[in-house]
Amino acid sequence: MKNSKLRTLTEGAVLTAAALALSYIKIPIGLGFGGFGGSVDLVMIPLIVFALRRGCLWGLGAGLIFGTLKFFLAGGVAVNWQSMLLDYSLAYMFVGFAGSFAALRKRPALGAFVGCFARFIIHFISGVTIYAQYMPEEFMNMVMVSPTVYSILYNGTYMLPNTILAVAICAALKKPMERIR
Repeated sequence: MKNSKLRTLTEGAVLTAAALALSYIKIPIGLGFGGFGGSVDLVMIPLIVFALRRGCLWGLGAGLIFGTLKFFLAGGVAVNWQSMLLDYSLAYMFVGFAGSFAALRKRPALGAFVGCFARFIIHFISGVTIYAQYMPEEFMNMVMVSPTVYSILYNGTYMLPNTILAVAICAALKKPMERIR
């Protein structure tokens, strides 16, 4: 097809817009634990589908655009520009790693796990470097002495449910995705 790049750009724009629309439908989790944010939502599904269909580079680009738009248009919370960059732009960009290997494209559940785990790593880094100064003395009925443990627990409160949801939905989409070219 002559216009494959245009088709890919259009598909990326539509799925990024779908992710942005889904960002308004969420269950806030992180705030319930006395933190800054984090929620359970479906925003990663369109990003993962796009990355699985078009590959890692296109997925990284769509995630970067989505994360930046989400911060500015969907009520992003950041303590400084570094946390905005890490928790939105880079974190969602890393969801694009869902399409990193040809094998992952044929295994959407595994691709979804890789994308979600990559996003978790960025949130973890943000928690250890930026949000460590806001670490409470007690979290989840445990005394917090390590920013590493705090970041794993805090980010796990919303990333674990998001990962389970994304993996399950992408596994269910395996057959329909095989039919779409």
